[in-house]
Amino acid sequence: MCGVAGFLDAVRSSSADALRAAVERMTERIAYRGPDDAGAWVDAAAGVALGHRRLSILDLSPEGHQPMSSEDGRLVLSYNGEIYNHRELRAELEPRGHRFRGHSDTEVLLAAISEWGLGEALRRSNGMFGAALWDRGEGKLHLFRDRFGEKPMFCGWAGRTFLFGSELKALRAHPAFRPDVDPEALALFLRLGFVPAPRCIFRGLAKVRPGTIATASPDQPGHLSISTWWSAREAVAAARRSPFEGDAREAADELERLLRDSVRLRMVADVPVGAFLSGGLDSSTVVALMQAQCSQPVRTFTIGFGRDAYDEAPRARAVAAHLGTSHTERYPTTPDLLSVVTRLPERYDEPFSDSSQIPTLLVAELARRSVTVGLSGDGGDELFGGYARYRLGRLAAAARRVPSPVRRALVRAIEVSPPSLAAGAERALRGLLGLRPREPREALRAVSSLLGAGSAGALYRYLLTSRADGDVLASGAPAPASGAGDEEALPPLTSFVEQMMFWDTIGYLPDDILAKVDRATMSVSLEARVPLLDPRVFDLAWRLPAAARVGRGPSKAPIRAVLDRYVPRALVDRPKHGFAVPLGEWLRGPLRSWARDLFAPGRLEHGGLLDGVRCRALLEEHLSGAHDRHDELWNALVFQAWVDADRPGASRGLRTGSAS
Repeated sequence: MCGVAGFLDAVRSSSADALRAAVERMTERIAYRGPDDAGAWVDAAAGVALGHRRLSILDLSPEGHQPMSSEDGRLVLSYNGEIYNHRELRAELEPRGHRFRGHSDTEVLLAAISEWGLGEALRRSNGMFGAALWDRGEGKLHLFRDRFGEKPMFCGWAGRTFLFGSELKALRAHPAFRPDVDPEALALFLRLGFVPAPRCIFRGLAKVRPGTIATASPDQPGHLSISTWWSAREAVAAARRSPFEGDAREAADELERLLRDSVRLRMVADVPVGAFLSGGLDSSTVVALMQAQCSQPVRTFTIGFGRDAYDEAPRARAVAAHLGTSHTERYPTTPDLLSVVTRLPERYDEPFSDSSQIPTLLVAELARRSVTVGLSGDGGDELFGGYARYRLGRLAAAARRVPSPVRRALVRAIEVSPPSLAAGAERALRGLLGLRPREPREALRAVSSLLGAGSAGALYRYLLTSRADGDVLASGAPAPASGAGDEEALPPLTSFVEQMMFWDTIGYLPDDILAKVDRATMSVSLEARVPLLDPRVFDLAWRLPAAARVGRGPSKAPIRAVLDRYVPRALVDRPKHGFAVPLGEWLRGPLRSWARDLFAPGRLEHGGLLDGVRCRALLEEHLSGAHDRHDELWNALVFQAWVDADRPGASRGLRTGSAS
């Protein structure tokens, strides 16, 4: 696992020394992603500079140094990621005449690209990656990203210079970078808690989408062509054409077989390996399959908060004891919490406000004391129907069968309903669906939105959004459509819940969940690997009948069936928490002064990015206890902390870009 950065200079007037110095400044900003080695490769005549920071996981020798050139010298690769099936690919390539100096997966990927071409090499690869490939023969730079977006890649033209890197701070280190905040991206962030791809918080920059290749050339400044090497839509459609024909037990057998192999591949490393353990279904399944294939206790790690409503540490401890892992847990103190919160802008680089980022950072720091690779259980909710909004989606699908005039009449009645009806809605959502609305009126709004949504996509956007009108806190333009819930992108799916799962897989998973894990782990030089996102597991999940994953019974039945073979159900059969934190209480307690300081009069107005009057009113409403506004507040607070962060081009240099 590593960090990459670089640029193309279409002017081509800089010397090799100048190019090298510039790219080394870029990679220095992300040195924590690769503290073990640094490299740079430049071609002054072409105006290209590739940089690399290495976290040594496979082949710790100098033979793994990057940027790395192909055998014939035509291709130069700066690569962040892991190819888990690189040994199998090597076995195919050696009979074709390829010779290898070391045993790194980077060298295998280069040979595979030389042999089969970039797209086919990636399709044959089981792995995660965000990488840059300079083709000296074509004079083109290719940026590519893995199927599910486990590894990041930012890019964009700044005048006649094309910048790219694993994180924005690398791009910001180049003198051509301009810190213009995109007001539409800001409004989307305030709604969602992340900036959805391909957008970026800065105008003129973008995220490379998962499964795609972005190509730039110094001969075509300002132009970027996008091609798709893997499509989730096509993969789901293909899986649907080949449905799994066995019964539930046979499905569990096949899932266990694939997951065992996926876990085995992701345990291969030349450094210590461990796992994050929350005690939930997904992480417990990963750890169980790790321990089943290890002769020594697996090292596991968890974070607790000492509160029954949020604390998963006791459950994780029980699972660890049953499996016999070497378990470590941590209960952070108030100073620990404040320290993490103040470091969020530096760690996440682009505004990001999924509050589970806090325990994720803490558990990453804990694990890094003992291991260099950590396996996680992410991806299971999207593939096997674990989110609470899927239960709400089943209710929505039923509600949409009610004639539109009747639904509109019910919505109007709800808008003028008495408090007793709101309390009843809250009890219903809690009892029937296991949802936890923060207050009765919020529950009523949820029911109203279920009935009033004009389309499946509109309903999905409501369920995904922290606050439907979150953009009112921004001083700029209202948020455009996020792209979430784009019905034209759907494969042929008849179930609304499966449509939601697909939308989550192509949007929420890479832009929120995987971004959270990548930034948290890489900020402490820890590599995270995600066994549930093996493409073979993905294919099996979508071959299963919808009812097998998101039926009326307990969620994630296939995962439960596998875990039942290793862990008693009583140890894990509790309501899902995720990595939830008591954020509302923290804002009224230890984070109260921090929040008020960020929203102080004159501070927001000076930047001109947030509406200071509305932000302060929302904060005081929350602090008074009148309403729980922590979701909306957290998004705005995280953004303002990012603006105020003491780093080059931040609070003094950021400016709002005019909408085009």
